[in-house]
Amino acid sequence: MTKEQLWLILVETVHAAVMYPAHKAYTREEILREKPDVTPAELAARLNMPLGEALVILRELSEERQRKA
Repeated sequence: MTKEQLWLILVETVHAAVMYPAHKAYTREEILREKPDVTPAELAARLNMPLGEALVILRELSEERQRKA
């Protein structure tokens, strides 16, 4: 299994999590405004979520910001 395949499985798993939409919205609207350079580990600890979910959320939000720029 490749790294790309594992990433896609992680993303699929995170998207299936019940709290994913709320965590992503809160990260976008609150946490990144307070601390734009928050690390995945900090985000995971702050929102009490798995590190994998934090990784996916931060990557998706970074990609959204890049598309807007």
